[in-house]
Amino acid sequence: MALILNIETSTTVCSVCISKDGNVQSYRESKDEKTHAKLLTVFIDEIIKEQNLKFDDLDAIAVSMGPGSYTGLRIGVSTAKGLCYAKDLPLIAVNTLQSMAKGIVTKIKNDDLNITDFEKSILVPMIDARRMEVYSSFFDANGETTREIKAEIIDENSYQDILSKQQMIFFGDGSGKIEETIKHKNAVFISDINTSSLTMVSLSEDAFNKNEFVNVAYFEPFYLKDFVAIVSKKNIFK
Repeated sequence: MALILNIETSTTVCSVCISKDGNVQSYRESKDEKTHAKLLTVFIDEIIKEQNLKFDDLDAIAVSMGPGSYTGLRIGVSTAKGLCYAKDLPLIAVNTLQSMAKGIVTKIKNDDLNITDFEKSILVPMIDARRMEVYSSFFDANGETTREIKAEIIDENSYQDILSKQQMIFFGDGSGKIEETIKHKNAVFISDINTSSLTMVSLSEDAFNKNEFVNVAYFEPFYLKDFVAIVSKKNIFK
């Protein structure tokens, strides 16, 4: 039973919410690209004030740990760690892809989605990496992990052995670009599913109740791949 600030910045979405005993009390979210640095602390301040709270009232801070955008993850984790240091709060790291999977499971339970044979399906949340590459993992109908996180380059042969036997449900900002590549009757694509602090809540509450905290000093986001800087070819002196 806890009052938790949840922070999600692993993709283009900047999202924060306050949850109490596993229920959302207040949230802010923006899908505008490259706004994390500008909006994150503003959003946090707004929802704290909206609930007439002080940071000292919080029991923990949860942050989406990745995989995802290098810059987005750095901003989210740095902010979360700063608050934890300042207020001596425990830090919870939430698997970004599992959070997405839990969001789909919740939609099914709330009858917001109707998918045939959902209980027998493999859930495949995908985060856009580069070109035809995605970060992905597999989850069962309860949102539990069945295959570890991978960075994968998708082509027409991807997952064909699984699809021949079982339905796979693809979603997330990385799934749209592969929809025309993977053609199979057992491939189901769900659009407009994004990362969100709202889908972190059940996982952060569960982690708090189990005392599953990460070391604030040494925790690093799960990048999966090394950061690659893109050097502009434009001559700024011309």
